[in-house]
Amino acid sequence: MASEPGVEIGPLLFARYAFPPNELGYCGPEDVEGKSLIASSNSTPKEIRPLARQFSAAWPYLELIAEANGIDDPLDERVVSAYWVGSELLYRVPPEAFSRSSIVRFEQRFGRTVEELTYPLFHGACLHHNFHVFSIYPWLGVLRKKHAEGPLQILEQCRIRWGRVISISSDAVSVTSQPLVFDGWGLSLGRERTEEVNLPPGSVEGLLGPGDQLEVGDWVTLHWGWLCERLTDSSVLKLQSATSSILTAVNSVPR
Repeated sequence: MASEPGVEIGPLLFARYAFPPNELGYCGPEDVEGKSLIASSNSTPKEIRPLARQFSAAWPYLELIAEANGIDDPLDERVVSAYWVGSELLYRVPPEAFSRSSIVRFEQRFGRTVEELTYPLFHGACLHHNFHVFSIYPWLGVLRKKHAEGPLQILEQCRIRWGRVISISSDAVSVTSQPLVFDGWGLSLGRERTEEVNLPPGSVEGLLGPGDQLEVGDWVTLHWGWLCERLTDSSVLKLQSATSSILTAVNSVPR
C-alpha cells in the first residue's frame, strides 16, 4: 500500500481490510461516527488507532505478532501486513503464546478446549487472519457437521483471498480467483473463476497512492466482496504460502 511521505501506513492499511466486515456489522465500532471513520479514505492514523482496538478478533493477533517480534506498535505496518497478508513475522510467534491469549480464553467459554483451538498451530499453521477464520471461528465445524452451503460461503468471504485484475470500471473490478472447495472434511482451492468486487471507499488513487493506477494484471487482496490492496508478486506468494499452511493444518485435525 502506498501513501504520502510522512503518513503512518499501518493504521490506514488496517482500516482498509477492516472496513468490509465492519460495514456488514460483524466486528469493530458500532456507532455511526466510528463506522464512518473506518470507511472514509480521508481518516487519519490518529483517528483510526482507538477504533482498531474495537476489532476484538484482530487486535489480540496484532499484539501477539508485535510482541514476538520486538515491535512496540501493534499497528506498525509490518505487523498489520503480516496479519492480513503474511510474512516471516507470523512464524516467530510461539504457539504457546497463543494458547495463553484472550482469544483462547474467550472461545473456551463455548466448550472448545485449548488443544482443539491450538492444534493447527502445532501442525504448521501461523497466526494469520485466515487461521482465525478456519480454526477459531466455528464455521468449519458447522460445515463438517451439516455440509451446508452457507458456512462455506462465510469462510470464503471472511478469509483474505488473492485475485488478479482482468477489467476495471468506475466502481468495481473483475478478477480471477480460486474459491474454497469442501470435500466433506477438508478445504482446498478450486479452479479459477471470474468475480466482480467493489472498490474501497474513495478513489483508486487513494488505494495505491497519488498518481498511481490500478491496472489489468495486478494482484489484489479481497475481503467480503471488496478489493483491499494491490500486492507485489512477493506479497502474493506470502499470502498463498500462509493460506496453504493453514489449510493443510486444519485439514489434518483428527476426525
